[in-house]
Amino acid sequence: MPPPRAPGTALRRQLAELRGPDVPPKALDARALAALAANPGCDRRALLDGAGVDKAKLAGALGAPSAFGQSQFAFMRGNAFEARVKADGGAELLRLVHEKIDPGAEPPGAGAVPDLDAIGPEGRAARTALALREATGAGGWTLLDHPMLTLDVAGSAAFLEPDAVVVHPDGGWTVVEIKSFPMLDGSADPAKVGAAARQSAVYVLALEEVAARLTPAARVRHRVLLVCPKDFSNLPTGSAVDVRKQRAVTRRQLARLTRVEDIAAALPEGSCFSPGLPAEELVTAVEAVPASYAPECLSACELAFHCRARSREQGAVTSLGRSLRAELGGLTTVTDVLAAAHGEAGDPADPAVAALRRAARLRAEALDAGARAAAARVPSADLPGGDREAGACR
Repeated sequence: MPPPRAPGTALRRQLAELRGPDVPPKALDARALAALAANPGCDRRALLDGAGVDKAKLAGALGAPSAFGQSQFAFMRGNAFEARVKADGGAELLRLVHEKIDPGAEPPGAGAVPDLDAIGPEGRAARTALALREATGAGGWTLLDHPMLTLDVAGSAAFLEPDAVVVHPDGGWTVVEIKSFPMLDGSADPAKVGAAARQSAVYVLALEEVAARLTPAARVRHRVLLVCPKDFSNLPTGSAVDVRKQRAVTRRQLARLTRVEDIAAALPEGSCFSPGLPAEELVTAVEAVPASYAPECLSACELAFHCRARSREQGAVTSLGRSLRAELGGLTTVTDVLAAAHGEAGDPADPAVAALRRAARLRAEALDAGARAAAARVPSADLPGGDREAGACR
């Protein structure tokens, strides 16, 4: 397999122009890629992430600042816990990998921890690939602390930095994800574990690209090690998480992404997403790129508030949820849905239209029955004037 393709000079120049003069690119991370893969139809996110635009700053400049992100306290707590897990050359981390992932291997002693420092992300990625090759043939335990991996995303190279990768004595590779949320009685919050699994699946995909370039190809294990604090302490514990499903979904969704250069080519001349521009210009530039908003974006994208406001203004049914959008078929706006329900538009043979009209009939019948029942209970026409007013108040 050839090495990951870097974007051409013309594309790099165009992406730099989209970011704005002297605006450094914001690197894609696995969390952003997992969110991007979960919404492959959003050209807006694909372009902005591919161009390295800081979406948090852009959202603030648009007047719709995002509450998405990790608090400073949680960030500091996570760093402290990770440092504890990797202390003493990663002895405790290697012990957990041996216990949870590869108990049949020889117990780890003092594992090797190669130096992965290099100039720039490209240099670090090359140094990581070399360290992985050397460790695979060494026949011992090796811990790679914050290696740098690359993954081709819509024609643009994304640099990814997992918490750790462990090379086993048999030459296999395991991704390690360290989180600061607790593991109580051997289990953790399913939603948080699912998010960690999707993030780890991105690392597994990137690691597989490195493994495929070796001869023979190295084995990347489909079970990753999730390390969390045990119960209410700061002691680390681990759990093996199978990410084959998340890996397959992420690979399929990333393959569906429109290539960044195709999206950029459709933009008006002079489009720019620099946060320093006037809000009117930024709105015009952002709205020139199609978006696919859904409520799930609120927990995964910094531009979610801006996109939600625009989706509501347009009456798009996706603002009510992807599952509802799928049920409504070709009805894409709330206006279309109401018109179909009231018999003013839509093909009666369309199952969605037929279901809406039946629901509208049932609602009307229920309201009519309720009104008749209320009228039967309070025959206001037979009451004196004063009692009629009292009955109305009741």
